[in-house]
Amino acid sequence: MARTESSMLPLATQAPHFQLKDVRDGTSHSTESLMGSKGLLVMFICAHCPFVQHVEHELARLGTEYQRSGIGIVAISSNDADSYLDDAPPGLARQSGRLGFVFPYLYDQTQEAARAFDATCTPDFFLFDSAGKLVYRGQLDSSRPGNGIPVTGADLRAAMDALIAGKPVSREQRPSLGCNIKWRK
Repeated sequence: MARTESSMLPLATQAPHFQLKDVRDGTSHSTESLMGSKGLLVMFICAHCPFVQHVEHELARLGTEYQRSGIGIVAISSNDADSYLDDAPPGLARQSGRLGFVFPYLYDQTQEAARAFDATCTPDFFLFDSAGKLVYRGQLDSSRPGNGIPVTGADLRAAMDALIAGKPVSREQRPSLGCNIKWRK
């Protein structure tokens, strides 16, 4: 299984604008419409990647547990669905339904959102404060498929909890690791 690290977009980068449709009902969402009073978590994920499959239940838990935290949460899939059929909107909608995602799950057909965020892998996480400034990018936790470390979401949860409490987010951040985004040819 090929491994790609996240690009580690510079902290304090302004949240890029996107306007994308939810794979479940076609509702349009933007960066601005999803921003919560405390900030916004943007997760680049997909259905077929073994790294995402390894953590997808934790992503569903995060969505449920932080639903009323003031942090908006969204998942975006940018993979080339012509080459990876599971990552087409119907497959993403099935994944969302199976896991009970309570956050919007958007499809980035043009891949412009992934490029704007400099997203490189799935999963890839970006946490912005209420002013839209990047305060965390990197791994969910240290668990990887086959390494025996339990999936807890510890790194991302610590960043979200600090943001909610109005405390500084630790600048010690480790890159996410996953499958590369499947770019269109």
